Amino acid sequence: MIDSEPKIKVALLQKCPEARMNLDGSYLLPDGRTVTGELSARAGNGQIILADSTGREIIRQKEVFLNPGSSSDAFFTVGNVKIGIDFHWQRTQKQSFRGALLLSMAGQNDFHLINVVPLEDYLASVISSEMSAKAPLEFLKTQAVTARSWLVAMLAKKKAPGQTLPRMNDKKEIIVWQDVNDHEGFDVCADDHCQRYQGITRIISENVARAIDATRGLFLVYDDEICDARYYKCCGGQTEIFSTAWENLSPAYLQSITDSDCARVPVQSEKDAADWLTSRPSAYCNTTDTELLGRILPAFDRETTHFYRWQLAYGREDLEAILFKKSGIDFGDLQHIIPLERGPSGRICRLKIIGSKKTVIVGKELEIRRWLSESHLLSSAFIVAVEHDLDGRIKRFIFHGGGWGHGVGLCQIGAAVMASQGYLSEKILAHYFRGTALKKLY
Repeated sequence: MIDSEPKIKVALLQKCPEARMNLDGSYLLPDGRTVTGELSARAGNGQIILADSTGREIIRQKEVFLNPGSSSDAFFTVGNVKIGIDFHWQRTQKQSFRGALLLSMAGQNDFHLINVVPLEDYLASVISSEMSAKAPLEFLKTQAVTARSWLVAMLAKKKAPGQTLPRMNDKKEIIVWQDVNDHEGFDVCADDHCQRYQGITRIISENVARAIDATRGLFLVYDDEICDARYYKCCGGQTEIFSTAWENLSPAYLQSITDSDCARVPVQSEKDAADWLTSRPSAYCNTTDTELLGRILPAFDRETTHFYRWQLAYGREDLEAILFKKSGIDFGDLQHIIPLERGPSGRICRLKIIGSKKTVIVGKELEIRRWLSESHLLSSAFIVAVEHDLDGRIKRFIFHGGGWGHGVGLCQIGAAVMASQGYLSEKILAHYFRGTALKKLY
């Protein structure tokens, strides 16, 4: 447990050979000099060379720390920041940040550009970046507690590294899961891999400030430990268990629950999956209310119009090309895509892909989503239909799916809908994280 607010190292750019930034206000160098305005940084021979707008070298070190000191109005701007990396909403933005700026060597010829910022300031941007700052207050409070709990639990987890590397066994299985333990030199990245963090670029409303103030230092706890509180966009009506996405662990507070007042029997067979994913059962996250979605989702997330249930079709040759590009495996003529193991939400964690040249079993859920899309499938909760041509050859694969994201823990759209219906954050958190308590730690 912690008893004071920590500072967080957030990597805005990772392993870059050079970067440009603009300092609005005075920043202190390690030797006591002040700098401001346009700067450039480049890596070379194991050091970072920081220069002004004319190219004149200012300092050359393995690590450069730029501190705004007592200037609360100072901020810096970085161009070409990628968001939604490898997802269908990927784009590049110019973003501005408060707090300190750390340039730290990553390899011999590249460096990380890191924002060092107090946890609560970091969270104000996270909950404005993950969802709209115009969302209902009780949802923003829910998101703040969830994100704060996940972050601090993750920092503790990083001290005990887990297995995150691919594993191939004699059965030709490739089982991969990605967590944040593979980050070195900083605490979290600024993108969906960890938590979206877009600094003061996002509109931080009065509601966000109220949500942070109301929940400052407040955490979800279970058995006197801070919860590893995961979240995502839409569960599709039933949340998922932890082991479908990550290690074979089963936290009691991350069990599968129905996203409504009426519990349903979870998916237990392929017939259950087909029945579930071709229907639209009522759930908090089952909404097409465009006015509500406009208030709770950031603009680029509103580009995804079908998320509770969705459909995607590929020509056979197109899918073969995607599989080769994303996995590096030449399957030949694609013959079958067979789910071998699903979680209770219908999300697949082991999938057999059969081709004329190669047969491979892949997991877990994110790797499946990555292999089967130019970016990522919305989720691994899907069934596959096959269309044949007149000669009996496979012509198309049609995916009928549900949900958006890994499905473990807090369903953001469901939680926002609950808040819009008058539920308080305490009730929303208790719905998604069963058996937990709220505890103020600082």
